[in-house]
Amino acid sequence: MIKAGVNGFGTIGRRVATALSKQDDIQVVGIVKNSPDYVSKLARLNFNLYVPDSSRIPDFEKEGIPVKGTLNDLIGKSDIIIDCTPEGTGEKNSEIYRKAGIKAIFQGGEEKEVAEVSFNSYANFDSAVGKNRVRVVSCNTTGLARTLSPLAKAFGIKKVDATLLRRATDQNDSKKGPINAVEPSLKIPSHHAPDLKTVMGDIDVDTIAIKVPTTLMHVHVVQVILSREVDRKDVLAEWEKKNRIMLINGKDGRSSTAQVMDMARELGRDRSDLYEIPIWKESVTVSGNKLRYIQAVHQESDVIPENVDAVRAVMKTHSGKDSIEKTDRTLGIRGTVI
Repeated sequence: MIKAGVNGFGTIGRRVATALSKQDDIQVVGIVKNSPDYVSKLARLNFNLYVPDSSRIPDFEKEGIPVKGTLNDLIGKSDIIIDCTPEGTGEKNSEIYRKAGIKAIFQGGEEKEVAEVSFNSYANFDSAVGKNRVRVVSCNTTGLARTLSPLAKAFGIKKVDATLLRRATDQNDSKKGPINAVEPSLKIPSHHAPDLKTVMGDIDVDTIAIKVPTTLMHVHVVQVILSREVDRKDVLAEWEKKNRIMLINGKDGRSSTAQVMDMARELGRDRSDLYEIPIWKESVTVSGNKLRYIQAVHQESDVIPENVDAVRAVMKTHSGKDSIEKTDRTLGIRGTVI
């Protein structure tokens, strides 16, 4: 049984902790919260609660929230820490983990240098096996790697151009927006292109990122030049082999991200999460070796299966195939739905 601690219990951390708790080979020893808010009060109903350091304990006690100890105490009880703290904090925590001699997994908001390897289950599971520091790439990069890596393995890829329409903020964040504007990233390529290379090698890729006033999902418009000519049915067949890719039809009422997330709610999962990357089938167009398609990314949840797989890779308990299948089964990931 792998003993895991989760440092940070925000949008990603709470989902990681829940997903890990569903695994029969992983025990969530505890989670770390920084503030004695409503999330902390709810979290302690299911998890042992820890704080970053002893200075935070009085604040929690004042609110009647009992804690088990500090981050250092949690590290002492864990085999691995999954760091889900806000962007940039993981780098600071890395030195704590290093000194404690504990393995750690970081999130995509951190720079790639925080870890020995960046990670995506489909693209490079084996590269993380036995490593001490692993970084699960961001939601957008995960979405691109998820749908591109099967194509790279089956047909080869010469060039990728992707335009990323990014949600302004998460649904529970009232501080950032949504903005009443369309805000392009003026750096071309955006940071997603070099990030994709950290898991797919020296792929020729350009990305453009545009922030739009929505909280639901990201949307990617992707153009791929494959290494050889293919038929559309062959591309769809490769995606259909992967549970973490969902082929959907716009004509049956799923033509917008609002409708896709409504479908996700009907699936009845924890927090109405959509772990899969949905691709609109109507958008899949092939001409010779040129492929175009449009996909969506539920930014709150698509990296969660990768975090579970990363734990098993680091701890060397499963092969990539076995871990992916186990994670998919426990989280109810089944690919294309009705």
